[in-house]
Parts: sequence; structure tokens; C-alpha cells
Amino acid sequence: MGNYVITHLRELESEAIFIIREVAAQFENPVLLFSGGKDSILLTHLAKKAFYPAKIPFPLIHIDTGHNFPETINFRDNLVRNLGVQLIVGSVQEAIDKGRAKEEIGANASRNSLQIISLLDTLEKHKVDAAMGGARRDEEKARAKERFFSHRDEFGQWDPKNQRPELWNLFNGRKHYGEHFRVFPISNWTEMDVWEYIKLENIELPSLYFSHTRECVVRDGVILANSQYIKLKEGEEVKSMMVRYRTCGDMPITGAVESTADTLQQVIDEISTTRTTERGARADDKRAETAMEDRKKQGYF
Repeated sequence: MGNYVITHLRELESEAIFIIREVAAQFENPVLLFSGGKDSILLTHLAKKAFYPAKIPFPLIHIDTGHNFPETINFRDNLVRNLGVQLIVGSVQEAIDKGRAKEEIGANASRNSLQIISLLDTLEKHKVDAAMGGARRDEEKARAKERFFSHRDEFGQWDPKNQRPELWNLFNGRKHYGEHFRVFPISNWTEMDVWEYIKLENIELPSLYFSHTRECVVRDGVILANSQYIKLKEGEEVKSMMVRYRTCGDMPITGAVESTADTLQQVIDEISTTRTTERGARADDKRAETAMEDRKKQGYF
């Protein structure tokens, strides 16, 4: 009788698939939050494996800020078409037009925090009781506090001191009417785990994640893509740079890194030697020491 050996990647995969299936079993209207970044793409791949050969039994929700990278939107549309799943799009621009949100002004204006309003409106409109996301504990200190099942009150707010214990992989999804849960099946994964699994499973990603030439501007040490959504400050210069992205968000806030890594193995080799987190180049996280936690308490992902 041979020995059964499982790698750490397959163990993480099994854990995530177990949680995805647990969500489908416990909740009436679950959804998967899809940003178009590598983590939500990975989560979608795991959801596909969890229910194969059936289709993914819940819709994908994307909150469109209107400031997305074109590569992200194109990839999203192709993926949804290939999987045959339902896509629900919440629009930040629609919230602004209705007076539900107010556009920021100034050179550092961003729509990132405005996503909260559109997200909560979309979840309420579709009576969502569980929203799965690709957040991981190694990303940021506020996310390190998250449980797999993260309770949100009737206003969509997160209270880190009022969460359920999760002993022996038992998850308590009980809630009052109007409340919901955010669920993070890949909480225990690291950035390296994500990339190694993407290589193992040969998962397709947007071209943003690999080295390419782009017109950029360096602001406060962050390399930002030059676009119609960025207002240049006095003295800033646009220059052509060889970059790639470690995380995928809005164009005005997502920083790139200078890189020549254009294959999965080269990206993995590069990450193995880096000493900065993948969100270290996100301008929205630099606004305050507790920027992420403050947004999460208001209803952010």
C-alpha cells in the first residue's frame, strides 16, 4: 500500500474548496466578488473546480469604478463568457450620478472608497447574504484580523472585535435579517502560494501582471500609469518604463514595479527575493496608517 502524499498547494486548494462548498450549502444567495485581479481569478478557478462538471452555481459581482485598466475589463468579459456564469456589475459612476457618492477632487483623487457605496447597494439589491472575496491575511495587517467567515452588520460594517470563533473548521453563518457575511476562502495563502498555484494549474492572467512597456509617472515613490484619470502635478514628467503589476486596482492608485519578468517562473523568482508587500505600491493604503481597516469598517472588501 503506497503512501498518500499531498503538497502544501493541494492542501490549500482543498481547504479553499471546502469553504466555497460550505458557503454554497449554508447561504441562500452567495456571490463571488470579482475584481479582475489574480486573487479573484484564482478564487473563480477554485469555484469552478469545486462544482465541476456543473457550472459555478452563483454569480460574479464586479464593482466598476470607471477607472479600471482596460486589460482588466477585457479579461473579465472573456472569462465570464468562457465559464458561462452570470455577471452582476455595480457602477460607481451610477452612484455618483444619483447623488449617492461624491467624486473626490484634486491631483490625488480616487474612486476607491466610493466602491463601498456601490458594493453595499449591489449586495442589498440582489439580497446577497454571503460575498466571497480573494483577500489574504498576508496582504495587509487589517486583513490579517479576518476570519474565513467575516460577519457584517445590517449596514455592511465590519467590527473586528465581534467575530465568530472558528474551531475545528466549523463555520457559523447564522445572522439576523439584513446582515451578511464576507467569506475569504484563500485567507491562508501567501502571494508566493498564489503564483505557484497559478503556474501549477496554468491559470490565465491579464497581461498587466507581466513585464510590459507603459507610459508612467512617479509620484511619492509610487509608479502610476499615465491615463486620463490622473492629473499631473507641477514638475511631474511622463516617461516610458518597463513595469508589471503585483496587484490590480484602479489606474490612479495602483502602483507598478519596475520589472523584466515576463513569464510565470520569472515572476516567482522575483517575488522570492522582494522585501515589500504586494500592496506596498497602492496609493490608497498610504493615505493613513489604518487606511485599509477604516475602509473595511465602512463596508470595503
